[in-house]
Amino acid sequence: MSKELNSHLIILFATFLVAGSFIVSQKLSGIIDPISITLLRFVIASVILAPIVLLNKEFRRLITFTFKRAMIISFFYSLYFIGLFKSLEYTTALNTGTLFTLVPLLTAIFSIFVFKQKIPSKQYLVYFLGILGTCIVVFKGSLQMFLSLALNQGDILFIASIVCMALYSVCAKYFHKEDDKLVVLVFLTLVGGSIWMSIALIAFDIPLEWNKINSSQFLSMAYLSIAATLVTSYLYQKGTIHLGPKKVMSYVYLNPAAIALLLLVFEFKFINIWMIVGILISSFATFVLLRSRS
Repeated sequence: MSKELNSHLIILFATFLVAGSFIVSQKLSGIIDPISITLLRFVIASVILAPIVLLNKEFRRLITFTFKRAMIISFFYSLYFIGLFKSLEYTTALNTGTLFTLVPLLTAIFSIFVFKQKIPSKQYLVYFLGILGTCIVVFKGSLQMFLSLALNQGDILFIASIVCMALYSVCAKYFHKEDDKLVVLVFLTLVGGSIWMSIALIAFDIPLEWNKINSSQFLSMAYLSIAATLVTSYLYQKGTIHLGPKKVMSYVYLNPAAIALLLLVFEFKFINIWMIVGILISSFATFVLLRSRS
């Protein structure tokens, strides 16, 4: 299997893990502050990965070499989550879900300046199709719901946070060096995320309240920490190195399809015909972007 094909498969797998995190997060919603939950996710993932890195002499040697770059990568990653959670105080999940479709386009624009990549004029149409298809799914094919969308303070804040998500993807590629060990970079990115989220916790005067998570919710927390944080961080950084941030971020358009499929398989929830049309449009846009030359 070629490195490129392998990278596509692992990013597709990561897309489904992230889709599962949206479903699982609902079970933990409202228990404690989302920033505190995100810090806990980073801490658990870091603790699990720590023995693999710290007990290996070669990996320990690379910590100093990698730490500064990992802190920059994790800075944008953490800013996205902080912006998301703060924006939801003023706007809706529907608005944020719609605005998130701008991430692939923003990533492509940043790649023009950072990697000197060009965007063919036809490709802008493909990005528009991806945004359109995802919006159809988010608004469940309702034109009335779409027309009722109006930007507010939270939406502006979330736009700033998705800029950070695009920069996170670009940085994962830009700051990677040939001598890097990916497991060290991922570990330090998670440690950096823990540091940045701790600073946010102090800045916003948010209590931890981790004791409120009971045993019945432990599996959900374990999924968010291991599958949706540790594993996806590794897969996304590995995929970005080989595919580049533009192609990796194009998988964003598959999120609605992945969520719909998981809901169908595990909760037997069906979607309407317009949502199916939206998923097909988004999937087509993703396919075209993945076929384009880097």
